[in-house]
Amino acid sequence: MISEAAVASFRASLRCQTLCPGDPGYDMARTVHNASIDRHPAIIARCTGAADVMACVRFAREQDLLVSVRGGGHSIAGKAICDGGLMIDLSAMKGIRVNPVRKTVRAEPGLMLGEFDRETQAFGLATTMGVLPRTGIAGLTLGGGLGQLMNKYGLACDNLISADVVTADARLLTASADENPDLFWGLRGGGGNFGIVTSFEYQLHDVGPVLGGGVFHPVEKALDVLRFYREFTSLCPDELNIEAVTLTVPDIGRVIGLGGCYCGSLVEGERVLRPLRAFGSPVADMFGVMPYVQLQGMFEPFFPPGRHAYTKANFLRDLTDHAIEAFADYATAPSPFTAGSIEHLHGAVSRVNPSDTAFPHRQHAYLFSIWSTWLDPAESLRNIQWSRDFFDAMQPSMTTGVYVNYLEEEGDPHARAAYGGNYERLVAVKTKYDPANFFRMNHNIRPAQPAAAAAG
Repeated sequence: MISEAAVASFRASLRCQTLCPGDPGYDMARTVHNASIDRHPAIIARCTGAADVMACVRFAREQDLLVSVRGGGHSIAGKAICDGGLMIDLSAMKGIRVNPVRKTVRAEPGLMLGEFDRETQAFGLATTMGVLPRTGIAGLTLGGGLGQLMNKYGLACDNLISADVVTADARLLTASADENPDLFWGLRGGGGNFGIVTSFEYQLHDVGPVLGGGVFHPVEKALDVLRFYREFTSLCPDELNIEAVTLTVPDIGRVIGLGGCYCGSLVEGERVLRPLRAFGSPVADMFGVMPYVQLQGMFEPFFPPGRHAYTKANFLRDLTDHAIEAFADYATAPSPFTAGSIEHLHGAVSRVNPSDTAFPHRQHAYLFSIWSTWLDPAESLRNIQWSRDFFDAMQPSMTTGVYVNYLEEEGDPHARAAYGGNYERLVAVKTKYDPANFFRMNHNIRPAQPAAAAAG
């Protein structure tokens, strides 16, 4: 219980709006992308800047409150929302400033990638930043950050130049290659374990019109399409990002598609994609030259907020015959809104040493994921069980690596798998900057126990 006097004093210390149960706007503020998440924070603080964030951290420490941090609210596991604690809501922090001369951008954590892309593309610039406009840039970057430009320019975290971070002791630190480099290393793939980022600085790249979209085949052709995909991706240039995906297309039905982006010379892109577009007898070819922002919004209608969602994912050792057959067996799902995906990682992603950033999964060429979504909560058990069965069927082709941004609420063993060989180094960073595990509403890295406590 928090006293009324403490809450009143806290509210007076902030420039931002605070919401408690029963206040107008409270229920909307606690709603996130996944409709299966239904939690009730004691207080929601809708921060406007770093000062508000620092005040929130101090208050939560004084009151011994559980803290969650919301950026875009897109976490499938609902890490943005806590029960009975303080939700630090950054969604109003949407400042962004592009420096077109240096080709950099300073962006606040409440931005979604569609907003980010719109501003950077006004200058013909972009950086790797997911594939769905409603995804928050903060969680995406801190977990690694896949996207259409990754094989040419690296992950979102590879393009991070610096970050301003409120740590567990309510200090505001700058993390970069020169300042607090251990913290900077941990932020690039370690999730929200070390603090609350209030500002990100990214490297940008020249990105004009791209050749993007997808080619879709009847789902019954999944085996043939995936075999072709394996062969085609073995020779992909850095400029090409391509993934195989099963989904339901309005007026067409259930399909398997090969979709993505070529971000180099459009003439060369046409040549590179010609075999993909000529393969088989597709029911639709939606590849074309388009603005990058248009491409980034292309798959948004397939993943709207407000549906129940469950995800399973893992890196594959390779796209084996077994993986292809198992994926094809589960190409049709209980819900028409469910998608299965096999993403291809190569190029710039694979040329970074696994220990150079906290994101360790540089050697795996394929990332498999299941995105189960449905409308009726009565269908939850059916859809979740189908997802688990699909995942189990793919298991023999998997590595031990997990992408942290695709993790459900699955506990410490999976956290270790998400951070791979970098886990012990991450524990050291966590122990230095958050020794009491104040930031634990995440895929948690536990700090090392003091020797006395461990002995006791």
